[in-house]
Amino acid sequence: MKKISFAIMSFMLALSFTIGSAPAPADAAAKTYKNCTEINKVYKGGIARTSKVKNKGGKTKYKPFVSKALYDANKKSDRDKDLIACER
Repeated sequence: MKKISFAIMSFMLALSFTIGSAPAPADAAAKTYKNCTEINKVYKGGIARTSKVKNKGGKTKYKPFVSKALYDANKKSDRDKDLIACER
């Protein structure tokens, strides 16, 4: 009886980890921010399209967050068109 209850408890525990840690779908809609102030509250260094882009403005204080989907949703905030939106 103890072996069966232990097996059931182990199965339920393993099942809870797999259900609770399911990754979000890759094609989920990226959040669109109103302006750079809102973006910089969440992402201090702004949002870069790829990790290989270089900032046209020179040195920045913070490293940008890299996300193609998030950058594409907030492309309007990239004034200098260097593929980094709202860099600081």
